[in-house]
Amino acid sequence: MKRCNEMTKKKRVECIRAVVEDFPFPGYMGPTLDSYSAIAANCVELLSSGSRILDFGAGPCEKAAVLSRLGYQCTAIDDLQDDWHAIGNNRERVREFAKKQGIELIVADHLPMSLRQGQFDMVMIHDVIEHFADSPRSLLLDLIGALRSGGFLYITVPNAANLRKRLLVIGGQTNYPRYAAYFWSGDIWRGHKREYVKDDLAQLGKYLGLRQILLKGQHHRMRALPPWSRGLFKSTVGQVDSMRDTLAFIGQKPEDWNPVELTLEEYRHIRQRETNYHF
Repeated sequence: MKRCNEMTKKKRVECIRAVVEDFPFPGYMGPTLDSYSAIAANCVELLSSGSRILDFGAGPCEKAAVLSRLGYQCTAIDDLQDDWHAIGNNRERVREFAKKQGIELIVADHLPMSLRQGQFDMVMIHDVIEHFADSPRSLLLDLIGALRSGGFLYITVPNAANLRKRLLVIGGQTNYPRYAAYFWSGDIWRGHKREYVKDDLAQLGKYLGLRQILLKGQHHRMRALPPWSRGLFKSTVGQVDSMRDTLAFIGQKPEDWNPVELTLEEYRHIRQRETNYHF
């Protein structure tokens, strides 16, 4: 596979187009094409070619494929348990695609112990933690453990306060996923359970003991808008990053990193607001 070693915007676009052509699921990448460019640009800004990247919750590995073509060494982890993964031979098609793109794909729902030795320059977890009903703390601490000192944790999440969701609520509609999809999801709902706003990610970085490098709203799903409206949106309310569809956080692991622990008094102060019980 030919890799794109020059880190220009033009080359990033070429790499994304090449992945779209190779990707075995037509139409999948189209609605979020802007996300691949944004993710690649942030990686190029921080990492030199040849750096090691772990993509946790990688899905069908299309993001890792773009970065692999940019010259990075990519490892991807996913359980491949979404409903569409089980259709036909889709799981095998994902495996074949990852192999063709030079990605080491590990099918699992956890981080293997062999990867927790601080060997990665960046760990990515894109559009994953909003699917957790419980705290992501344990998983994120494990992922930070997989980073070398000075490495980067890169998180993206849907913005719970983007303009579309604000307008839906004003109109009396829900800002949660569509109820029909939730109701008919079967025994396990793998959709969004806890979405984030900017302040949530700022707190998350602080609690993880990371040095904040990036925290901003980005346009990952602009192509969901009618073509005529995209430029207008970008030049008006789209200038306010808290109105954008996606939030991106990048934190750097310091040399003396240790997990942040709460004192009993700090824990009481946090928990007291969520219950009538007096700690």
